[in-house]
Amino acid sequence: MPTKVIRWNLLVTDVGFLLYWSAAALGVFPTEWLYKDYDSPIIISWNWSFAPIDLAASVIGLYSLALAKSGKAHWRAYALVSASLTFCAGLMAISFWTLQRDFNPSWWLPNLYLAIWPLVVAPKLARMPGEA
Repeated sequence: MPTKVIRWNLLVTDVGFLLYWSAAALGVFPTEWLYKDYDSPIIISWNWSFAPIDLAASVIGLYSLALAKSGKAHWRAYALVSASLTFCAGLMAISFWTLQRDFNPSWWLPNLYLAIWPLVVAPKLARMPGEA
């Protein structure tokens, strides 16, 4: 079974991705919450380019939790893939905002979270069941 830390981070991230992309698709975010140049076609495309990786991470992560709940040992492999995709998405966003020299905490903090928690749990996920 996943530790509480792994389970909590997968659940928060994966549900968060689903909520974010649903809200983005519906256009319900207040303007003051949006990122710099949110109305630029290039920035819109950049943002939407994250949807496939975020949604894949979410589906795979939630699937890993379902596998874990049913006692399947291979939940770890799926959780590791989800965490890896999450790390990549967070790092790519942080890299972009760094290149743009935009250090808005409202975008940096969530993306730092996405880039950091997978690094913390990946070693635990990479161990085989029963390994010390």
